[in-house]
Amino acid sequence: MLHVRSIWNGAISFGLVSIPIKLVNATESHSISFRQIHEEDGGRIRYRKFCELEDREVSGAEIGKGYEDADGTVIPITDEDLSHLPIPTAKTIEIVAFVPADRIDPLQMDAAYYLAAGGAPAAKPYTLLREALKRSNKVAIAKFALRGRERLGMLRVVGDAIAMHGLLWPDEVRAPEGIAPDTDVTVRDKELDLADALMDTLGEVDLEDLHDEYREALEEVIAAKAAGEVLPEAPEPARGGKVLDLMAALEKSVRAAREARGETAAGEKAEVKPLPERKTARTAPKQAGGKKSTAKKTAAKKTTASASAKKSTARSTAKSGEGAKKTAAKSTAKSTTSTPKSTAKSTAKKTTAKKATSRKRSA
Repeated sequence: MLHVRSIWNGAISFGLVSIPIKLVNATESHSISFRQIHEEDGGRIRYRKFCELEDREVSGAEIGKGYEDADGTVIPITDEDLSHLPIPTAKTIEIVAFVPADRIDPLQMDAAYYLAAGGAPAAKPYTLLREALKRSNKVAIAKFALRGRERLGMLRVVGDAIAMHGLLWPDEVRAPEGIAPDTDVTVRDKELDLADALMDTLGEVDLEDLHDEYREALEEVIAAKAAGEVLPEAPEPARGGKVLDLMAALEKSVRAAREARGETAAGEKAEVKPLPERKTARTAPKQAGGKKSTAKKTAAKKTTASASAKKSTARSTAKSGEGAKKTAAKSTAKSTTSTPKSTAKSTAKKTTAKKATSRKRSA
């Protein structure tokens, strides 16, 4: 059990089962606080509480609560009066429902508490509620009264303990009207791909590695000031500017994030993984009976293939016939052309022989 002071004692009402519990803060602040001082001499500035009627300072033991009416009349309210509030949640965390955890809007989340079992008799019913929440994968919605008002709470299991988150009432959460930009903007798929790549790179982190750097820097300044040393210099702020090219800025961001993790070398272009192809209304519906439709498709493919083969055969036959005709015509033309040439050559030879014989005789 936590060795911290409980801030509220009561019971969990789980149907007819009552579980005595103690309410303990589940979180703590590590922020550095400052005191108000007089700048001239460093003296502490304190607030003193005075009674308006007696014009004197009063102690904390003399201070109580009161409600101011519309006409200015103050009605004193004591702790005894508050203990008699006519509601069942004055000293009881009353479970009213069990719902899936994703039904709770994170905007409703408020302060967190641990519910500690109030003594040995509470161990069995406490464990029963814890195991029931585990097995159901649900959270309990409850009502309880704390610090002068009734509140809404959510009970869930954390380790071996039951935790309770205070919840704002639904009407306390503002609607996000007028928050989103009212300008029509078109986001391209390539931009979404780069944003997706950047999310993949930055999205994996161990929350235990995150810490408050502002508090550490503030402690460093305080230590230097106390020792009379030179205060550490603030780093130069990153130079901003108007983003003219969103794609270039996203690519640079992905590259820088991967370089910081040692996944890519400096200057290497960031690899972008495209998003899955989006479905459209034109996508053909799947046919029922997978085997039959596949067989039909196969048969259709075979029929188409055979028809294509017949067409190609007919074309090749026609081409070969045309080629044969052309070859025969060419050979006939060659033989016709060559006949006159050979006849002319033989006639020329005979004429030359006769001339030679007549020359011999005359000689």
